Amino acid sequence: MHHRVWLAGAILLSGCAKTMSAPASARTSAGPDETFICVKTQLGALGYKQTSIDVDEHRISASKVDPTARRPDTQFRRILDKLEVEVAAEADGQTSIKATGRTFAEYTTQRGPTEVEEEASDEVRSATQQLLERCRS
Repeated sequence: MHHRVWLAGAILLSGCAKTMSAPASARTSAGPDETFICVKTQLGALGYKQTSIDVDEHRISASKVDPTARRPDTQFRRILDKLEVEVAAEADGQTSIKATGRTFAEYTTQRGPTEVEEEASDEVRSATQQLLERCRS
């Protein structure tokens, strides 16, 4: 009987959990290759530095350091905004763009730099929307 109560409680709490990332998507009539080139170009225009790329699967990720972030913690190093974008052809001839913005606080610990995910910042949410708007046409 007690295990059912715990299971119900766990399901209830997981439904109330807040999402840390800022996922967004858009569709365009441009081809996947054209759209991927647009995404790659616009990431640079938004101030993001490419961190990984998979040309065959049309996936790219990029990050940007927030130079204004300060914390009263001696282990705090910086805030990183990260964008992960995937471009794919759909069956109806459209191209989908799926972008996920995330924010990480980087700390210097005894084991080295450690990233802790935080709620997506307004900056990364805005950049995600701007990227989709610019590559939608």
